[in-house]
Amino acid sequence: MKARQTNFWFLSLVIAIASLILLPLISIAYLAFDNTDAIWAHLFATVLFPYLTNTALLVVIVGIGAGIIGTSTAWLVTNFSFPGHRVFEWALLLPMAMPAYVVAYVYTDLLDYSGPIQTGLREMFGWQTKRDYWFPEIRSLPGAACMLILVLYPYVYLLTRSSFVKQARCYLDASRLLGRGPVSSFFSTALPLVRPALVVGLALVSMETIADYGTISYFGVQTLSAGVFDVWLNKQSSAGAAQLALLMLTVVLTLLFLERYFRRELTTADRRARFDELVHPRLRPLQGMIASFVCFLPLLLGFLLPAIILLNFSLSYWEQAWTSKFVSSLFTSLKLSTSVAIVAAICALILAYANRLRPSALLKAFIRVSTMGYALPGAVVALGVLVPFAAFDRWFDGLIEHSYGIDVGLFLSGSLFAIAFAYLVRFLPIAFGTVESSLERVTENLDAVSRTLGNGPFVTLWRVHIPVIKVGLLTSILLVFVDCMKELPATLLLRPFNVDTLATYVYQYASDELLEESALAALFIVIAGLLPVLFLARAIRTARPGQGGQ
Repeated sequence: MKARQTNFWFLSLVIAIASLILLPLISIAYLAFDNTDAIWAHLFATVLFPYLTNTALLVVIVGIGAGIIGTSTAWLVTNFSFPGHRVFEWALLLPMAMPAYVVAYVYTDLLDYSGPIQTGLREMFGWQTKRDYWFPEIRSLPGAACMLILVLYPYVYLLTRSSFVKQARCYLDASRLLGRGPVSSFFSTALPLVRPALVVGLALVSMETIADYGTISYFGVQTLSAGVFDVWLNKQSSAGAAQLALLMLTVVLTLLFLERYFRRELTTADRRARFDELVHPRLRPLQGMIASFVCFLPLLLGFLLPAIILLNFSLSYWEQAWTSKFVSSLFTSLKLSTSVAIVAAICALILAYANRLRPSALLKAFIRVSTMGYALPGAVVALGVLVPFAAFDRWFDGLIEHSYGIDVGLFLSGSLFAIAFAYLVRFLPIAFGTVESSLERVTENLDAVSRTLGNGPFVTLWRVHIPVIKVGLLTSILLVFVDCMKELPATLLLRPFNVDTLATYVYQYASDELLEESALAALFIVIAGLLPVLFLARAIRTARPGQGGQ
């Protein structure tokens, strides 16, 4: 009876979490079909096609670029020895710590007409105006695509390298016995085997590209994400913004479906295959130099150069950057990110443990709903949170004013709670994935032993599972913390008046061409993102079956 009551409480908690996560989606769908302002026809006739075209072009260009860079560098560092390959194994993940909008601000300052490169070229060759020479336009769709490629290729690198590391040696041996060289073996043997991982990586890159707002708004590229902001804030149409958000959601969920479909193939590896220690044949000097250059270039452009420029600006403009507004933004970011990360880890633990206690189709359905938030762009989540919260505020304010004559104002929608809730909806899947994988590695014998000692599920969770999976819990907290620190579009839409996080602080100053004064805040965001990146690098290195490391 006690175990049945415990299962009931866990199921109730799972349903409650799933209902909260579904709230933004339901509100968007409801608002999208509210045609009171009849703006959809106007959007369809004017800007919808450019929004869709630019979004599709951006996704294709970024996908191709990230796929080529991520797969080629993963293949090189996994299978060959060349100068620096041990460093590149983990260093190629560092651009993940660099938000795309920060890279965009840095390269715009560097490559714009008034930047040091074009200014130096004009002084060197005596050019007077821009009509005297041609230089690539950084504030363009191709420019935005390049910025996104530099920080998103690690998603492909992460997954394809993990797949390369886990490949059985016999496949490559068989390819060499057939007389194929390294390049031929890559295209005929290695690449087909990592195709599911590559597709998953490209799906993640595509979802991040669709969700981006900081880069595309700074470069003036009209995508669906920019359209949600424009229709909501400039055209004052909540229904039109919801319709665009629903269209974005449809595109993203299609990508998510494809990602899940191809992920099924990731478990088809031959368990009888030999997982011998990886051999790294040393490349010839010229080949080694080329391989080192191929690996170093994305690292340089995606992390080292922006980090050096931010560090230089931070030190040079320390007095202008270290202000009370910066300190306030820093504490707001730390407070929000820490609280959401802890709550997300607790919710993830509830979901994962409930599924462990009594897995069922109904429970799995609720859990899937609860963990679909990462597929939702930040602008979509923000809109879905703002609508019900604003409706509640109007009802609550009217009730209190009618009963007591007190105007309480914006109780939810004008508070940090709205941002925290949006963060939880968006980043709960990250915590759940980490906690669930940690729980799966705990043998069920421990549960049985705990039950024989008279412990119920709650006591078993507290005394047995949490101490065993504490590293996974801490990792989930860290990953969610970093993503909250970087989140921009949801924060822009939901933040209270005169309240900033580090992300919005950097966005506002950089938009006013004051990158130097926002460099310190951007550097803090980057530093916060380094720890999980290094953790992921170590996890891949020890992922090969039968090996504890290399």
